[in-house]
Amino acid sequence: MGKDDVVNLALRRSLFFPSAEIYSSAPSGFWDFGPFGHRIRRKIVDFWRKEFVEKEGFLEISGAQILPRDVFKASGHLDNFNDPVVRCRKCQSVFRADQLISEATSAVVPESISTPEFDALIKKHKLRCPSCKAIDFDETKKFNMMMKLDIGATGKQEAYLRPETCQSIFLAFDRLYKTMRQQLPLGIAQSGASFRNEISPRNTLLRERELGQMEIEVFFNPLKENEVEKWESVKDYKLRLLRLKEKNVKEYSCMESVDKKIVSSRLVAYLLCRTQQFYAKLGVPLPLMRFRELEQEARAFYAKETWDFEVETSLGWVELAACNHRSDYDLKSHSAVSKHDHQIKDLETGKEFFPNVFEISAGLDRSLFVLLDVSLKKEKRGPEERIFLSLNPSIAPYVAGVFPLVNKDGLNEKAREVFGLLKDEDFDVFFDDKGSIGKRYARGDEIGVFGGITVDYDSMKDGTVTFRFRDSMAQERVKIADLPVFLKKAVKDYFSTPMRK
Repeated sequence: MGKDDVVNLALRRSLFFPSAEIYSSAPSGFWDFGPFGHRIRRKIVDFWRKEFVEKEGFLEISGAQILPRDVFKASGHLDNFNDPVVRCRKCQSVFRADQLISEATSAVVPESISTPEFDALIKKHKLRCPSCKAIDFDETKKFNMMMKLDIGATGKQEAYLRPETCQSIFLAFDRLYKTMRQQLPLGIAQSGASFRNEISPRNTLLRERELGQMEIEVFFNPLKENEVEKWESVKDYKLRLLRLKEKNVKEYSCMESVDKKIVSSRLVAYLLCRTQQFYAKLGVPLPLMRFRELEQEARAFYAKETWDFEVETSLGWVELAACNHRSDYDLKSHSAVSKHDHQIKDLETGKEFFPNVFEISAGLDRSLFVLLDVSLKKEKRGPEERIFLSLNPSIAPYVAGVFPLVNKDGLNEKAREVFGLLKDEDFDVFFDDKGSIGKRYARGDEIGVFGGITVDYDSMKDGTVTFRFRDSMAQERVKIADLPVFLKKAVKDYFSTPMRK
C-alpha cells in the first residue's frame, strides 16, 4: 500500500481532509481531522502522555501559541529559522532550493549550505523550473518561516505564532523548577499546534503550515549526564543507529553506544531508547526504524548533537522525531535577552550553572500519517479484497463495534445491553445495526477498530456473543458477563508480541 492509498482512505472515511476545502482561496498546508482521525490523533497524544509524562514523572504544561518578538530574537528563530528559496524568472513560481536540487539529482542537499552554493548547484545541473520548464532562476534567498501578527489596536506590539512548542517550556523553567519543588534531571512536556510558513507544503500531513507536536525537554546538570536512575533497565536494549558516513543501520546496546562514544552520554542513550520503545509500542515494526545521526551542517542551529528518529514508509524514510542535545543554548539565550537569570545552584558544590537540555520533538500529525501508512493492509480472501488498518488497539478509534446480527427478534435490544455494559466499563465501543454483518465488519476494519462483537440468536439462549479479531478474522465465543475481562486481556496480549516488548 502507498501514499495514495492512505490519502484515499483518509478522504473516504474523513480521517483528515483539507481545511476550508469548499473555498478555492483556501491556502495549502492546513488540515482538518474528522471524527475517526481526531480520535486516533487524540489517542496518540494520550499514549505519549502515558509512556513519557506519567511513566517518567515529567511535568506537562500548556503554553500560549502567540509569543512576543523578543522570545524569538533570543531563541534565534528570527535570524536562523530560514529556508533557501529560488524563484523562476519566467513563471514566478517559488521553490525550496534544496528540494529542487534533491528531486532532480537524488542527492541529499543540506538546507544549511550557503546561497551561492545553491546557485552553483542549480547552474551545474542545469535545473529546469518544474512548472514551466524554463532554465532561468533568480539567485537563492533565505526565507524566514515565522508567522508574524500584530497584537492590539495600535498594531505596534509585534508577536509571532510559535514555530515549535518548546519555547514556552524554556520560559517557564525557572518558575516550575521552584514552585513544583523539582530537582534535576527535570523533564517538561507539551503537546499542541505550531505554525511554520512553509514555502511548498506537500505530502499532506508530512509538511504542514499548522502542525501538531509532542515535545519533551529534559533539563539536566551537564556534570551529571551519566547519572541515569533507570540505566540498569535499558543498558542492554538495542538501539537501531545509522551513524555518519555509514550506509546501513547497525544495532548497539545502550551500553555499547555510550562506551564506544557513539552517543554523548547515558542520558542521551536512555532517551533514545525510550523514543524507540514508544514507537514500537505504538505499532511501528522495529525493522522499519532508525536513528540517523546528523552532521554538523545539517543540525538545527541550537544543536550540538542530533539523532533524527525515522521510519521507512511508502514515501521513503520519514522523520518523526528530532532528538537534539541543545546544551545550555536556550536558558542562556533567554537569560541574556530577558535579563532574568535562569541559572540554578548545584547543591553539592554551591556553584551556579545553566542547565543543559535534551529534546525529543515529535511530530504528531507525521506520526499519525506514518502509523496509517505502516498499518494499512490489503489482502485477498478468495474473490474478495479486504482493506484494514492494523492499528494498536490503544490508538484505534474504537476497541470494538457491537453489532446485532439482525434488527428483529430482540437482537437489537440485546446488543444495546451489551453496548451499555461495555460503555459503563469505560471501553471505547460503537454500535452499528446498518447493513449486512459483513459490511459492518469491513467498515470497522477499514478504520482500524480492533474487533467486532456480534449478538446473534445463540446470544438470546446462552448469553454469549462472537468476538471477531480484526487482523486474523478469528472468532471466539465469549460470555457477555466476561466481555470486559476478555477485552482487557485481548488488548494486553497485543502488547506481548516480541515486536512490541
